[in-house]
Amino acid sequence: AALPCLLTLTELTTCAMSTHLDSLQLQVEGCSFLLQILSQALEQDVEIPLDGNVTNSLVETVRKHCHNEELLALACRLLMMIAASEIAAENLWKVGVIPDLLSILRGFLPNGEICLSCCGVLWSLAVSENADQALLRSAVPVTSAVLQEHLRNGAVAESACSALWALSLQGCLSEDEFEPTTVLLLDALRENPGRAVLVKNVCLALASLLRLSEIPALRLVTDAKGNGINLLQDTCHLHFHDPQVVESICVLMNEMVQYGEMVI
Repeated sequence: AALPCLLTLTELTTCAMSTHLDSLQLQVEGCSFLLQILSQALEQDVEIPLDGNVTNSLVETVRKHCHNEELLALACRLLMMIAASEIAAENLWKVGVIPDLLSILRGFLPNGEICLSCCGVLWSLAVSENADQALLRSAVPVTSAVLQEHLRNGAVAESACSALWALSLQGCLSEDEFEPTTVLLLDALRENPGRAVLVKNVCLALASLLRLSEIPALRLVTDAKGNGINLLQDTCHLHFHDPQVVESICVLMNEMVQYGEMVI
């Protein structure tokens, strides 16, 4: 019964935002209201079928007010929530949102909230059906910069690791990015060993890199901050009762074994 009402409110708010694009205050209030609507829908397990107008309106807002940190934090969080839908992700690809996200990340790198949201959107876009590999390649250095900046912020690091995993699956990393990315992922694991989702994503990202090159395997066993194998063993003991984390570690170790004596 709530769905028609929520849909109407979403459409009216989006329409008002598009009509008064120049009004910063209206954009802030509109994004705040949409966040309330979508959060309420999530709590009630109600899926709101959002059309292209909503994604287009949000991208217009981001482009028009690209220097306003408060608004970008709200708009990017909305984009992250919306991008979880395959249809919305497809719409975001159509409007070419990747350069906007990367520009926001470069401009507001210290802002953890914005970085978390943008990396969440990147993850959704990277795993979507019509992902553009060429465009996604440009996201690798920026996503790595986010992880480096927020290594000790577990939530942001987790989001960045998710994005790097998706980018590695798409084959977006160049050979000269294998080693620094491996080091960065190991650092994320050392700083956040208790975060199960981060651990899983780091291991799957490393496994993905190992399928492409022996460089990550060498770095895993020769890392200056400590042997990566020992780190994985300690992490496995820590998450012994979490089957998903243990499975991801096993996937990584299986890829390591392919390189034989090099990593033993």
